[in-house]
Amino acid sequence: MYGYHGRFLKVNLSEGTTHDMPISEDVCRTYIGGATMAAHLIYPCVRKGMDPLAPESPLVFATGPFTLTSIPMVSRYAVAGISPLTGWWGEATSGGDFPFRLKGSGYDGIFIEGRADKPVYLYLEKGEASLKDASRLWGKDIYQAQGLIREERAQGSLGMALIGAAGENCVKTSGIFNDAGRAAGRCGLGALMGSKNLKAVVASGKTRPELADPARVTQLAREAHAAIKQQFLSIAYREYGTLLYSDMGMTLADVPARYFTRSVFPVEKVTGQSLRQRYVIENYACTGCPIGCGRTVKDFRPGISVDGPEYETTMAFGPLCMNYDFDTIIEANHLCNTHGIDTISVGVAIAYAMYLYEMGVLTREQAGLEIRWGDGGAIIQLVEMIIRQEGIGKLLSQGTLAMAREFGRDEGEAAQVKGMEMPMHDPRAFHGMAISYATGPRGACHLKGDYYTVDLGTAVPEFMILPSERLSSVGKAESAAKYQSFKDLYDSFALCKFSPLSVTQLCQILQAITGWEALPGEILTTGERSINLKRAISNKLGLTRDHDRIPKICLEPLREGSTAGTTPDLDMMLREYYAHRKWDWNTGRPEKEKLEELGLIDAAREFYG
Repeated sequence: MYGYHGRFLKVNLSEGTTHDMPISEDVCRTYIGGATMAAHLIYPCVRKGMDPLAPESPLVFATGPFTLTSIPMVSRYAVAGISPLTGWWGEATSGGDFPFRLKGSGYDGIFIEGRADKPVYLYLEKGEASLKDASRLWGKDIYQAQGLIREERAQGSLGMALIGAAGENCVKTSGIFNDAGRAAGRCGLGALMGSKNLKAVVASGKTRPELADPARVTQLAREAHAAIKQQFLSIAYREYGTLLYSDMGMTLADVPARYFTRSVFPVEKVTGQSLRQRYVIENYACTGCPIGCGRTVKDFRPGISVDGPEYETTMAFGPLCMNYDFDTIIEANHLCNTHGIDTISVGVAIAYAMYLYEMGVLTREQAGLEIRWGDGGAIIQLVEMIIRQEGIGKLLSQGTLAMAREFGRDEGEAAQVKGMEMPMHDPRAFHGMAISYATGPRGACHLKGDYYTVDLGTAVPEFMILPSERLSSVGKAESAAKYQSFKDLYDSFALCKFSPLSVTQLCQILQAITGWEALPGEILTTGERSINLKRAISNKLGLTRDHDRIPKICLEPLREGSTAGTTPDLDMMLREYYAHRKWDWNTGRPEKEKLEELGLIDAAREFYG
């Protein structure tokens, strides 16, 4: 087998055992790797009503065939399980150095079950694994723990994925963090890791699987590097990071403000340009990436440099809360990265608290402080309370759906889909995003089908995914479904979503690495299989069509900006989407024939006999 080690590590923390889990070439070819491989391994473990934090609830780390090759922008990994935040399928991805170290340790991924009786960390090196005592690491933040592990192991070439206090406390919005501020942040998977008393996964090594055609891979890598470096967006990302989108996004009414009720605000205060003008910024790149979209804010405090905020974080702690003080935005981001919590869910929850406070639903007595729009100090205090699980912070840490239920509010006021908070792209600005959010495998997600990029001009001609009128719902559903399937492949290969490589290039790379014939239609079917498998997992857990909806607060027409008076026709798009996917309108499940067509035989038998 080329491109793979052909094995996962299986860990039972309750028993303290580790052993190899062989993965056949047929399985690799069917599910590729990353989050899709994780879904394949997790599916048999899923039971309706299962507690995501129970010992038997699995946690899977997975790389893909592209990982640890010379292809640029492939130092990525996926982590997956049943989401503690939503109760449905959960996955998150991250870049940095850790993904290369994980695959370099001699494994394609890790399947973890059980619960250790005391804190441990998992150490991988040269195809061998062991569990180490992590008692002295428990309670340490992400950076402190990394320092202690490096000191203990006495080697510098280590990659680590860890949880902080939020994960240890099983905060439902906690994530798994690696390297310098890189986060597999969404779905609360840090809580799943914390529930297992697993502080960290530590990997070392450079063991590379054989490639089918090494010379061809080298040639394709050179071509990919050249294509990436010449692209205008690569230059812009290098200069301004993901914040390059701020002012364009506001012009398009794509940046939500004042808890999704506004779209016009002083955007010049929260752009990549204003960040560079106010602070000394250095770039940070994942291993093997020629762009370097990550930011480091030098000397944020005397002698202390911190991770710079990305677009989603800046908008969540910024305009969504009517806060334009970069100091507090950076501080909130640093707190989340230090203690391991998702900045999107936390920012949206704090904005909702401000919304409720303004209406008098949440009082000062209940909150323990004033929570007014634009108060950066209150944002910092609330983030700290969320991390420590103190006072109102405990409720905010459970997300907006739990908040709405606690205060007896209409659930349409909670800015979430399937329990996961809305990202910082407004569904009213690009109707293709509305259908992508409503049907996405993990809830509201701007990466599981970032359709706004299509209507901004990024066509996928091989699949006839073409730009169209962004404020029209007509004909969007089929194209959005195909785009979801296509982009799901990135988390299987594992490839950065910012990679500009064409479908043809991706097929050539997959074939050169694995030796398999790879055609555009075949890989799109693989992406479709991935979406349907994840859907089937959530269906097993009780998901129905009723969960495929956008909250009212994110659909009501705005009175300002370039989307004023317009809203997506979600019902029409859902009907077209279901017809294209061949999902049953009554149950929300993939039809039997569709499951069988995709080779998902176990799901077909379980649902239909």
